[in-house]
Amino acid sequence: MKYIDPHVHCFSRTTDDYEAMYLAGVRVVVEPSFWLGQPRTTAGTFRDYFSGILEFEPSRAMDFGIHHRCTIGLNPKEANDEKLAAEVLEMLPEFLTRKGVVAIGELGYDGITDAEETAFIKQVEMGLAHNLPILVHTPHRDKLRGTIRTMDVLKDLDVPPEQAIIDHSTEETTAMILERGYWAGHTVYPETKLTAERFANLFFDHGTERMLLNSSADWGKADPLNVPKTAALLESRGANREDIQRLVWDNPLKFFGAERMDLPETLGSVPPEASASTHSAIKPEFAEN
Repeated sequence: MKYIDPHVHCFSRTTDDYEAMYLAGVRVVVEPSFWLGQPRTTAGTFRDYFSGILEFEPSRAMDFGIHHRCTIGLNPKEANDEKLAAEVLEMLPEFLTRKGVVAIGELGYDGITDAEETAFIKQVEMGLAHNLPILVHTPHRDKLRGTIRTMDVLKDLDVPPEQAIIDHSTEETTAMILERGYWAGHTVYPETKLTAERFANLFFDHGTERMLLNSSADWGKADPLNVPKTAALLESRGANREDIQRLVWDNPLKFFGAERMDLPETLGSVPPEASASTHSAIKPEFAEN
């Protein structure tokens, strides 16, 4: 089994994480632009961050055999600093054409404010102008209202539903996202927001069509191995291996586009100085429910 993690914040991970991901079968990651844990105060810090995930992070990942791609955008939380947001929005187009950028995002809502919506609309318009897929963040609070509003705005802007991932979906939103033709992204955490067991229930309810699974692996309690661990849980509960492979490889490749992802035909060479003998076996421990 080989894996693409289509939404993982490698900026917050260590090289040990990269090595463990490779040994677990992760061969490709997509890193969305996101909040760094505290408010940034100048546009220059965004410029440095975008350059970091476009230049340094791919090199760091490739040292461990993992192909790194990214998405570029102003995250919704920081869109509420309207003066700073305007400066960041002005610089975004110069990054959207860079090699390795496979979508615009994360954008969308956090507190569902007018400032967030203004930044959201402007970035969606940029994505359409650059023919890029759109990666949308849905709020962790008031998720249902935020998700409905997100889809309504995308419809008003004539975004083809197949061009957008509505991420951080849960039991409350997955069915409606799929019914309206969008991709449903599912971010699995060890305990909060959406656990592997809860995602498994969604998987058996909805199948693989326009379904995505990711780890996020951000600043809080998170696990960069949640994609392979959740795949193992799905198999233990009777999922077909071909369906799992479609979920964790074919689907993200289809959404972002094979040409845009620009992956080598053959993946899987042993990364420098990485040996399975130096690590304990990965043993996911999930209870069936």
